[in-house]
Amino acid sequence: MAKLSLTATLTCQDGKTDEFDAALATLIAASEEEPGLEIYSAHRVPDTNDYVFFELYTDEDAFAVHGKGPEMRAAMKALGALLAGAPEITMLAPVVAKGMDL
Repeated sequence: MAKLSLTATLTCQDGKTDEFDAALATLIAASEEEPGLEIYSAHRVPDTNDYVFFELYTDEDAFAVHGKGPEMRAAMKALGALLAGAPEITMLAPVVAKGMDL
């Protein structure tokens, strides 16, 4: 099966970036319960409340179970409470990369 990747852009509520950063750390730690999630990284757009996730999954089956474990559900709920709106998700198909086994 082919690997699957995506980006997700999230906007944090004004004045909540410190709480958002802490919630992100909890979310990243919770991602350990998902063995098919190879890369789960969060990046902040400088001088904004916008964050971009990059995610890489071993296959569609790994993506299908994303967010369904108890730790991830709790962490996603906490992060969701700090969002200013719905995330913008872009599904991707990896082609070539340095540092990733495709």
